[in-house]
Amino acid sequence: MPIPEDVTGDEIDKDVRQELLSLPKTLAEDVAKNLVMVARLIDEDPEGAYGYSKVALRLASRVAAVREAAGFAAYATQKYSEALAEFRAARRMSGGVELWPVMADCERGLGRPEKALDMAGAPEVNKLDKAGQVEMRLVAAGARRDMGQLDAAIVTLQSPELAAGSVQPWTARLRYAYADALLAAGREGEAREWFAKALEADRDGSTDASDRLAELDGVDFVDALDEHGTETESGTEIESESASETAAEADGAVVEKATEADEADEADEADEVEDPAEGKGVSDEAEHGVVDRDED
Repeated sequence: MPIPEDVTGDEIDKDVRQELLSLPKTLAEDVAKNLVMVARLIDEDPEGAYGYSKVALRLASRVAAVREAAGFAAYATQKYSEALAEFRAARRMSGGVELWPVMADCERGLGRPEKALDMAGAPEVNKLDKAGQVEMRLVAAGARRDMGQLDAAIVTLQSPELAAGSVQPWTARLRYAYADALLAAGREGEAREWFAKALEADRDGSTDASDRLAELDGVDFVDALDEHGTETESGTEIESESASETAAEADGAVVEKATEADEADEADEADEVEDPAEGKGVSDEAEHGVVDRDED
């Protein structure tokens, strides 16, 4: 797959670069560039990221960072079985537990929420850092919801991290998940409160808490342009139509008055023919400006 000219491979994390030192220099550079493309595309173009991850995997399948990147690319495209296999391989190579929560979420994706809950109670969770433990809690709550256990999902999310006043990288997502669970349980008032709290903590726009709040408040966003690009919502088109109707009515009135005036002139001419004397009188009056044409 083509690599853009601005990608050098030096953009990768130093720990990943360290892993690639086991490869020949040219090969390591090629792998690094493909890993950079995976990271660059995974959010906006998951399929593209997946393609680059397969190239990196073909070049260096024995590097843990490559297996991990391939796992995340497969996960982003909902290839959960493939993602789980790659995560397991990466974990065997590195010996770490950082991938434990996303491995559990793959189990959810495969329709095995019970397995995800088993992993949430495993000893590996105690080895996770705070961010990993919060992630594991989110996965466990999701598994409870998969099983229709809404109340249990709400309880699972109730934690010191949820109640903390300080904002951490996981705060917005944790509050959002809690609000969503409350709403699913029919507790709309509490849900609105927590969606608002999630929005306060969402500094990078990782959730759609603002849209959920608007939905709860009954706010309906309507596009100001119709399919023809006309500003119908602002009233411009309506005003234009009204103006056109008014102009048409005015034109009709002018035509009607002109027609009445023509008919009046024809009647005067007919009178002049029938009675020359009266006709002369009318002419004399018109000559002195006595006749008011508007009355005709």
